[in-house]
Order: sequence, then structure tokens, then C-alpha cells
Amino acid sequence: MITTLAGGVGAAKLLDGLSSIVPPEELTIIVNTGDDCEFHGLHISPDIDIIIYTLAGLVDEEKGWGIKNDTFNCLEMLKVYGHDTWFKLGDRDLATHIHRTMMLKSGYRLSEVTKDICTRLGLKQRIIPMTDDYFATKIRTDNETMHFQEYLVKRGSVDVIREIVYDGSENAKPAPGVIESIMEAEIVIICPSNPLVSIGTILAVKGVRQALRNTKAKKVAVSPIIGGTVVKGPADKMMRHLGIEVSALGVAKLYADFLDIFVMDEVDAALMHDVERLGIKAVTTNTLMKTKDDRVRLAKFVLDAALMHRKA
Repeated sequence: MITTLAGGVGAAKLLDGLSSIVPPEELTIIVNTGDDCEFHGLHISPDIDIIIYTLAGLVDEEKGWGIKNDTFNCLEMLKVYGHDTWFKLGDRDLATHIHRTMMLKSGYRLSEVTKDICTRLGLKQRIIPMTDDYFATKIRTDNETMHFQEYLVKRGSVDVIREIVYDGSENAKPAPGVIESIMEAEIVIICPSNPLVSIGTILAVKGVRQALRNTKAKKVAVSPIIGGTVVKGPADKMMRHLGIEVSALGVAKLYADFLDIFVMDEVDAALMHDVERLGIKAVTTNTLMKTKDDRVRLAKFVLDAALMHRKA
């Protein structure tokens, strides 16, 4: 069994590649919910939805989020009524959020709702939110503390970050299956997601980091940083503001207490020795995923690296 820790777009691409070469029943995906928020009375789970839409063949590949060919008529009418519309929710996308919110209000847990959505969209992969409990990633600046979505979407990640706050982490418990899937896995893959607000949130849930230290699985991570920058998202800005080295090495240091293998892009080959000084096996390949073939190729490389390390 393969278990993955995943954020949004970058993770969804790698998971798409993995799903092409791994039987879906053997793949468990633990997803960040620190980005979850409420808009227009609806519970939005951005990372869960990006991954589900991608694996179901529904995602808008150009934007990297939402449903392809979606319309925004509801949002346009909400704007007429004077509501905030900076968080873009398409009409078909809204159906997912309405369905999720109705189930949650009926007493179902987020993990149960996520399973229901996957089943209805024909997915056989096991997709689990990191927690069913309240957990909100917040950004503290010099002037205020705001939800991560406000920082990222509304304000375009222009603010200088002083602290990332994992609000609720002191009480949030892993969702059913999270710890078990890590402990029972043969391979655990840390997807190329933001190490602070995608993977970092999952690691902040009680017991998750310890499970990664204790599992007998081979743990391999793919760096989201290529040549000192990111393909998408604000990870490089966030790391820089918080005094973390903006490099593949900087990411490796964040995972050093549990990681076995670190996959970096070829342009970062000069950092291999420094990574291995952390006690982590470093390997390089082309990690850009511009096409479906790229996704499959990288997925195969990651699995091969883990399997070779198991035999070593």
C-alpha cells in the first residue's frame, strides 16, 4: 500500500501520475484541510476538491483548480447583491460545496462526506482529510492575522509573514484512517506541496509526525522548490519571510526527522551532498510536470527510488 501526504495543485499532478501506474485501491491520500474555509455559508475544502476533480478528470487544467468549462453565473449575481466574490466558485463547483455542507449539517464527518463525494464521482482511491476537527491555517503579519485564503487569494500573497498559526492544532485529532494508513504503508510519499501550509499543516495534527518517524514504510518526498523558486504558489515567499532557506535543502531540513529519500530537480544536483549530510538519500530527476507523460514519469521515478532503497 502507498500512502501520500498532499496539498493542492502540485500534489494533484503527481497523484494523477501515480494513479496511472498504481491500482487505485492501493493508494491512500491524506489531504491538507488547513485551507478549508466558509464562503456564502458553504464549507469549502480547496485541496480536497482539487485532488478529487483532478483524479475524476474534471479539473480545469489551465487554472489548476475548479471544474473545466464551469460558469460563474451564481457568483456574478451574488456580486449584484453586494457580496464578496474574490474567492472564485463556479456553478458546478458550488454543487460540491452545497452537497458537502448539507451532509456536514446532517451530522456526517468531513471524512465521511469526502468518501461519499469520491464514490459518487467514481473514484476508488482512498482520500482522507487530515482531520475531521476544526483546523485553520492563519497568517500573522505586522498588522493583522488573517485566514490563509485571504492572504493567498484576496491579497495575492503580498504581505510579509511574521508567523504561520495552525489554529486548532492543539485539539485536532487525525481523521479515521490517517495514522493507520501511515503505519501500514510500504511507501509514504510526501507530495511536492507547500512544506509550510500544505504538508506542514498535516504534520501539525497530533500523532502524524510521530507516525512518520515510527512507520516501517520508506518515506520519500518530492521537493516543491526547483532552483530556488516554486512552480506555483507562495512557498518561496513564505519560507524567505520566515528565515527558512529557499531551496530544496531548506525543504529537506523541514522533513529531516522522518524522511528516507528526497527527490530533487536536476538543477539542484549541487545540493545532494548537503541533503545527504542530514541522513537522507538524495536523488535527482526532472521534476517539472508539464504534461501527463511528465506526471507518470515522475511517479515512476519516485516509486523506483523508494523500492531501490527498500532493497538496499
